[in-house]
Amino acid sequence: MNQQHILKSIDEASKIVGKTWPLYSFVTSNPLSGYEKAPFEEALRSAKKHLNARVFPDSSQFRKAWQEKEISKGVLRSMLKEKGFSESPEYYLQLMDSGENTKVKNGNHDLDRIMAKWLAAFMDEGLAEWEMPNKKDGFYRAWRKLATYDGEIGIKDIRQIPETSSQALMQILEDYPEESYPHIFAYHLAALPGWTGYIKYRTESASLWQQEYPIVLEDYLGVRLWIARHLNAFIMPQDLNPQKDDNHIKLQYIWLKAWEKSWQDQLVGVLNEEKIAVKKPQTENDAPEAQLVFCIDTRSELIRRHVESKGDYETFGYAGFFGIAMDYQNLKDGLTRKSCPPIVNSAYQVSEIPRTNQKNTFKAYERKKEVLRFQEYFLKRMKNMLPSAFGYVEGSGIYYGLSLLARNLIPGYVYALKQKRNTSHENFCQPEIYKTTDKEAHIHQIPLNEKVAIVKSAFDLIGWNHFAPLVIFVGHGSHSANNPFGSSLDCGACAASPGRHNARMLAKIANRRDVRKSLLENHGIDIPDETLFIGAEHNTTTDDIIIFDSEVPDSHQGKLRNLRVDLKRAQETATKDRLQKASNSVSVAQTKANDWADTRPEWGLAKNAGFIVAPRDLTKKINLGGRCFLHSYDWKMDVTGKALEAIMQGPMVVTQWINNHYYFSTVDNATFGGGSKITHNVTGRFGVVQGNGGDLKVGLPLQSVHQSDQEMYHRPVRLSVLIKAPLDRVSEILSRNENLKALLDNEWIYLMVQDPMRGDDIKRYQRNMQWVSTGAISERKEKDHPKVDKEVLELITE
Repeated sequence: MNQQHILKSIDEASKIVGKTWPLYSFVTSNPLSGYEKAPFEEALRSAKKHLNARVFPDSSQFRKAWQEKEISKGVLRSMLKEKGFSESPEYYLQLMDSGENTKVKNGNHDLDRIMAKWLAAFMDEGLAEWEMPNKKDGFYRAWRKLATYDGEIGIKDIRQIPETSSQALMQILEDYPEESYPHIFAYHLAALPGWTGYIKYRTESASLWQQEYPIVLEDYLGVRLWIARHLNAFIMPQDLNPQKDDNHIKLQYIWLKAWEKSWQDQLVGVLNEEKIAVKKPQTENDAPEAQLVFCIDTRSELIRRHVESKGDYETFGYAGFFGIAMDYQNLKDGLTRKSCPPIVNSAYQVSEIPRTNQKNTFKAYERKKEVLRFQEYFLKRMKNMLPSAFGYVEGSGIYYGLSLLARNLIPGYVYALKQKRNTSHENFCQPEIYKTTDKEAHIHQIPLNEKVAIVKSAFDLIGWNHFAPLVIFVGHGSHSANNPFGSSLDCGACAASPGRHNARMLAKIANRRDVRKSLLENHGIDIPDETLFIGAEHNTTTDDIIIFDSEVPDSHQGKLRNLRVDLKRAQETATKDRLQKASNSVSVAQTKANDWADTRPEWGLAKNAGFIVAPRDLTKKINLGGRCFLHSYDWKMDVTGKALEAIMQGPMVVTQWINNHYYFSTVDNATFGGGSKITHNVTGRFGVVQGNGGDLKVGLPLQSVHQSDQEMYHRPVRLSVLIKAPLDRVSEILSRNENLKALLDNEWIYLMVQDPMRGDDIKRYQRNMQWVSTGAISERKEKDHPKVDKEVLELITE
């Protein structure tokens, strides 16, 4: 036995758990990302065994899809027959009903509870009034010094415990063969996947808390296995979830694939029916009144349709971090957080500085901030200190009572009032960017070629070659009350931060004269002098679009006023569409944004199922029901294919993460999701547990994916990607990117290509670089095919 082998075994075993993201940056990600190199079905079988989890939709979810005709009879029967199942679909639904079983009780429940208690105490990030002693020594050493005080463990002498976690593991494992180490570690890591996932997050992100109070998986396993042996708990894996009949799993997978294929056929059928008229190329003279660039987020699909219908406006889709790999320092609390995709390393940091003529306003804001910070500290101390706690409650009761009444009876009015009174720093500040390696550098010290590259990359990926007088980069953020998982509704491309900061930064760079000059001289991109770039934010709870116009010159104020009017009109119709309200829809949306009892302030990315990479013309006249991510792309402008390759390497992978996060949170919310919001309890400022303890929740709350405790809202199907580009170009990209090809071959994601060089024929990818015709006929003419849900694929009148 040697330490290196133990560490290697821990690393191998850790693939069973994904990273658990903290509440303040709750990124949606694939909880089985460690398995992406394995086939989807194989990965699910392994996760089912180790995590004692459901990994496929259960029979009730399939039945709902079947009854609502989301699964095509023809598709399902064909797939069943191909796999040797000759009975009717109804027969197999009943068979799956009888095969559903409940989870077996965990034999190490007491051990899990003890470990969760110690982890919560050690990993606390400032919520506890008194912190655990000796945290700077690391988890194992801090626990060892205090273990004798834990009556549940029942140890009297610290000398019984090895001094280091490595010594503890070597001592405990000496009775087991080395080939069993990965299985033992996987078993104990999977016992508390939320907590161990957060250890992975802290270790890999090297957060400030991790630097100050280190904890690694080796420490966790050292403590857990020593306690397990001391309490005579299980060391070796126990088969808590006996495998069902293999036919049951095969049936579940067939039904899932039939559901996915049915949705793909609906999408392809509608796209084939909607013949797009060839438009003449736009020139500077016939440019639209304004252009708005939204995030590719599925919620942008709805607002884009409504904005376009209100005037001569053109919209684009682009990943919501707007191509700036940055961290953002919040002016309000001084904290710096990531504001780009988790898979991208931050190259820049952005902070706020006062504009030249607003320095006095900035100083007043800073003074007010200090007062509010002291007030918050003072109130917290008054509530938590024993001498003052009772008096504080008595004295402040009337104030809090009135506040509670207002928040309960008129939440919408309170929200609108707060919005009016809110002093946004965007009114007197401008974003400043500098290298993360040199925090003293300022924006002018960043090489011009880097600034040009940021702007050019945006234009290249979008396929943009003409510009309106107003160009609005629209980030997005969600506003809700009493919502620990609120950041999961912000921009996933910004690591669960609002996209407004990136939007403002890109607008500022794109407005620079030296950047525009270089774009023209070196890249042939001619931005008219009258074109002005502006940052904005789409509030996805209320569909309000806030424009940060503090630097807009008088020459553009008239156009901006007209745009604001039309955006308000778009808000009214968009909220009616989204909330299905005939009147007062904006008021209803504002109420939901501030109602602390509303468990579903918005649905977020629920029902996401597709990612379309194509010009807007392909989908402009189609209501996709908020089920598709939309990324603008013009294959004609991408001669080398580099832009498409960047989209496939970045946004396509990220949307697959998001899709799988929603999938697993839906099929087993207890294991992969966040559980019910009703019994949530925030722990350590970074996570949520159910009730008074237990495992850290890793995914979306039940209310984010279900209409009720039993009835799903999100449709748990894998992501289907459709790209409009020459098929040969896509094949070349896959051939030189093995990671992308593996995602497709292992069926974590589906890919279809609409080839403009072959009459817009749509081909579907199959394993090992094989392409087959979608074979999708006009599905609305096929008698037994599911109807096209008006909420999903409905043609709209303009």
